[in-house]
Amino acid sequence: MKKTDYRVNEIFYSLQGEGFYTGRPAVFLRFSGCNRDCSFCDTAHQSFRPYTLEQIVEEVKTFPARFIVVTGGEPLLQLDEPLIEALHRAGFYIAVETNGSMAVPRGVDWVTCSPKDHPWAIDRVDELKIVYQGQDVEAIASAFDARHLYLQPCSGANIPETIAYILDHTRWRLSLQTHKLLNIP
Repeated sequence: MKKTDYRVNEIFYSLQGEGFYTGRPAVFLRFSGCNRDCSFCDTAHQSFRPYTLEQIVEEVKTFPARFIVVTGGEPLLQLDEPLIEALHRAGFYIAVETNGSMAVPRGVDWVTCSPKDHPWAIDRVDELKIVYQGQDVEAIASAFDARHLYLQPCSGANIPETIAYILDHTRWRLSLQTHKLLNIP
């Protein structure tokens, strides 16, 4: 694979459905591949089409928003400084959604970490979003210096437990997968 080749699962335009930027129009750049195997993963990110850096930038520029969410799989397996610089030159504010297993390249504007299994190697987190399954979220949060803390029910199956936890631990906020509730991509 050449340095300028990226494995892109899909590029699409919708509303951000989770976390701090919920409801904001966004271009989504979903990379293929992940270095974790989460049982609750709802993303079929294995298939891909090869893109060059230039092809990515040209396609994402066809949408009206200049807010891009780079996701996956694990986007930090592929997101690099040349692509970040090219997206910035095209006027994009770059948010990334990562599992926390890798350091974030320079230039990313917003980092959402949804930590999975150890080890974590991430060096910056703006928003911590934990898929809640009754685990010790306080211990997980103590490993990160995040300004915004969110709990998200696991596939909507444990909403009452998640809400009860947040009501008892008021520094946390609820993140729902609103795009699923609205039936949008």
